[in-house]
Amino acid sequence: MALPLDARNREQLEWIADEVAEAGGEAGLWIGRLASAAQERELVARMAASVAAEYRTFMAQAAEARRDEPGRRRRTLARLRRELRRIRSRDYFPPPERELALRALDELAARVEEAVQ
Repeated sequence: MALPLDARNREQLEWIADEVAEAGGEAGLWIGRLASAAQERELVARMAASVAAEYRTFMAQAAEARRDEPGRRRRTLARLRRELRRIRSRDYFPPPERELALRALDELAARVEEAVQ
């Protein structure tokens, strides 16, 4: 597993290491660098492709939910909002699918609001 070295990741990993140490274990962080720019591009591309696939699945679920009955649609909207937050928490190199997924969620939310009015 690889994560970009940003403040959020570092803080979270340091927190986990502290928890392990407080529980009597040993933990440390190891920061590595890829050997070449080509390897870095390949890793970024793989990470973006993985998240893009999750966004495509998300968009399919949102499209399906738009056809559901209003009560089920509202519950699905709540679940998809949580799912989108989960996906975005790992989206370090946003693919074009990110904006499409946000738009799909907005369209579903609008459909839910239409049913309320």
